[in-house]
Parts: sequence; structure tokens; C-alpha cells
Amino acid sequence: FLEDDHGAAEQTGYRSDSELVDSNIDAADSLQIFIKSSFLNSTGSYLNRLTDTVLNAIEMLSFFKTDKAIFRRQVMAYLRQVGYNAAICKTKWGSSGGLTAGNYEFIDVVQSISPTGQTRYFVDLDFASEFEIARPTSDYSRLLQYLPRVFVGKSEELKKMVNVMSDSAKRSLKSKQLSLPPWRKHRYMQNKWFGPYRRTTNQIQANNSSLSPAAINNVQCRYVGFEDAVNGSLF
Repeated sequence: FLEDDHGAAEQTGYRSDSELVDSNIDAADSLQIFIKSSFLNSTGSYLNRLTDTVLNAIEMLSFFKTDKAIFRRQVMAYLRQVGYNAAICKTKWGSSGGLTAGNYEFIDVVQSISPTGQTRYFVDLDFASEFEIARPTSDYSRLLQYLPRVFVGKSEELKKMVNVMSDSAKRSLKSKQLSLPPWRKHRYMQNKWFGPYRRTTNQIQANNSSLSPAAINNVQCRYVGFEDAVNGSLF
């Protein structure tokens, strides 16, 4: 299997929590418009085809969902099987300047657009759940409904969503007189996807070595199209 280390975090445009709270944007309306615009702009594109393939894999491999790590690896393996340069991306960061140490896993897909140029796509199979908080306000609950449950997209779209959700989470918790947990702070959330990372194509974790990689070849299901995904329960 392949493993790549990426020690330097991507430039994420961090903002302080105080800057986030001072925003006067209607977050829900802004996010809804942004997501719809992103879907429209992706029509007929590489992103559209990748999204179709991811959703197809999710339905086909749904019986693996009881174990998120196995499920993630099976979807990654399927993407590689059909020709995508997909891998499990593991971010990990230490404590510094008020940032709590943490780690996270998702799938990324790298598209070669020229001999020297590449575009990276992020695939998170349980995206919306990462932004759940205690005792959310009705406004925050409405905002969560607009988030895609499965995220497939570029860093620009992902950063926008993380910024809006971090802002809104702090507002929601503050209105309920609750403190902001370290794992819901903006920098922590950004590091989940943009921190230093290692990329691996190993399909099976060491403690799950009894699972047969051939399993994904024995599953048949109907195809899920892009429009079904946008209008259905996956988004």
C-alpha cells in the first residue's frame, strides 16, 4: 500500500473566535445559497462524477456502516477500483496556543490536471455529524439541516462550511450559557481536514485483518444519480 506524509498543514485562513462571533451574516441563508451554487457549478464536472461514484459506493457498501473505519476504507477501495486516486487521509496535530491535540480520518481524491498540477477533493462520509453540539438553538438546528451529510468537494467549499458552522456553534452555545468545548473551536475543526496529514491506501486496518478485501466485489445494487442525492436523504 501507499503512504505519503504531509507534515505542513494547508493554509486554512484561521480566524479567532471573537472574529467569528462578530459576523452579521445570516448564516443559514448564506450557507444554503452557497451549497446550492456549488452543486449547480459542478454539473457535468469531475466533481459531479466523483459525487455520483461516492454515493453509489455508499449504497452498495452500506452493510459496513456499523464500523465507520471499515466503511471508510471500503469506500476508498471502491473508488480506487473504478480508477480514482483515492486514499485514507489521517490528520494529526499536537497542542499549541490553546489548540487541543487531536486526529481525524477522511477520504481524499487527487485529480491530476496537468503533468505538474493536481486538484485535491475531500470526501467525508459522515460530515454533518461532526458539527453536532449540545442543546442547539433552533437557528443552529436549521443550519445543520442544510449541511450535506456526505461532503464531496474542494478545500474552498469545505473551509466556507467550517467557518460558518464554527461561528454559529459558538453563538448557539453562548445563547444557552454553555462554554465552547475545545473540540468545537474553529482551529480544532479546521485541523480535522487541513492539519498535517498522512495519506494511505491500506484497505484494511491491522485489527480488522480478517475482513476479506474481496467483499466489495460481491455486492450488487442500483445506481444512485447526482440529482437523487441532492434531492434525497443523503444531502
